[in-house]
Amino acid sequence: MRLLFLGDVVGRPGRNAVADHLPRLRERWALDLVIVNGENAAGGFGITEAICDDLLAAGADVVTLGNHSFDQREALVFIERQPRLLRPANYPAGTPGRGITLVEARNGARVLVVNVMGRLFMDPLDDPFALVDRELAQCPLREMCDAAVIDIHAEATSEKQALAHFVDGRASLVVGTHTHAPTADERILPGGTAFMSDAGMCGDYDSILGMQHEEAVRRFVQKTPGSRLEAATGEGTLSGVAVETDDRTGLALKVAAVRIGPHLTPSLPAFFES
Repeated sequence: MRLLFLGDVVGRPGRNAVADHLPRLRERWALDLVIVNGENAAGGFGITEAICDDLLAAGADVVTLGNHSFDQREALVFIERQPRLLRPANYPAGTPGRGITLVEARNGARVLVVNVMGRLFMDPLDDPFALVDRELAQCPLREMCDAAVIDIHAEATSEKQALAHFVDGRASLVVGTHTHAPTADERILPGGTAFMSDAGMCGDYDSILGMQHEEAVRRFVQKTPGSRLEAATGEGTLSGVAVETDDRTGLALKVAAVRIGPHLTPSLPAFFES
């Protein structure tokens, strides 16, 4: 199975990068499933229903979120009627929406997608390790699903790596989101789970985490209230990770970073290009 995961979409540059590249990549690479983290898609803060629909129309099968899930208040309502939009599953009981789905890939395979949020340096939520452990036990790889992907939206690299090793051999891919900076540690763990500490962002990298420089820098220099952060407006770069899984085991066979656009060194999965 061929999977593509795209990191946090930030503002219009990120949305444009997805709209410009994903439909073509979906066909060129014969992708079976695409997951996009869209938690910063609305000007850097949350997601709207129209934007979610646009990401799905561009080729995303599932859209995941994070700590900005409900920055746009309309998300509290429309997330209930959009089964392909996930917020972190370890939000408290009663939070609108869902954090887990079993989706059918283009090739007919069943893919479990779990969205969780870390707790180190983040808002305290329920234990993501216990939740993931429970979900993988209820929907085990090779029995109830053909692949399993976990988006851990977290600040600490150690927490992301710990979760990956915790589920090694039980998931196809564990990928970190939230920091907006792509890491160079994509690899397959000993048990067969593909991992990347952070997929980076789909956005304008001539920025500070996808936001315009001036106000972000001023906040570090002056430490006083100022204007609202605004998303950068330059050309966006598509950033994420590609994985090929074994149809027999559901575990990863190959993994590679994906970077298409300015400011970063380009990276394409050679195993999709051949």
